[in-house]
Amino acid sequence: MKKLILILFLLIPLSVFSQNIDVDILKHINSVEPRYQDHFFRFISNSDAIISFGVPTGMALAGLIAKNKTLTRNGCEAFAAVGITTVFTMGVKYSVNRQRPFNKYPGIIVNHTYKSIRDPSFPSGHTSIAFSLATSLSMQYPNWYIVAPAYIWAGTVGYSRMELGAHYPIDVLGGAFTGTTLTYLTHKLNIIK
Repeated sequence: MKKLILILFLLIPLSVFSQNIDVDILKHINSVEPRYQDHFFRFISNSDAIISFGVPTGMALAGLIAKNKTLTRNGCEAFAAVGITTVFTMGVKYSVNRQRPFNKYPGIIVNHTYKSIRDPSFPSGHTSIAFSLATSLSMQYPNWYIVAPAYIWAGTVGYSRMELGAHYPIDVLGGAFTGTTLTYLTHKLNIIK
């Protein structure tokens, strides 16, 4: 647990010192001009909350209907992990208070989300909850046909946030780390019994 806290506190200053690297990488991913793939990445980016909260809710409801205690418990555990990740991520966002890349570098980084985004940048909330769900499902159902699609989807959500100009690469890495770590702890601590 001490190592986890140390790593998290090292990630925050790293995001400040790696600003130039972040911007350089992001300039190669984000385009000033709209691209045809922006529609796909907006769709993927907007799927995060629906899937991250919908899948666990569906699992819990299906378990209740089928009287399958394991499925109900797994759904509740995944929902709890995503909820804890969401709250923690928002707390870190406002503690770090990193400006969005499209606000800090207008004309260089463009917001292709076509939404007004007011919350801070680090870590990526979309990425953290996507990785939270992927980690929860992979721990509960460790089969390649669950793990691979879950992490491909989560990774695509993270990439989409950079493609759309909403996050720096370190924000996405921080989100993936946050979602994965908090979900692992939720699962190991047996919060839902």
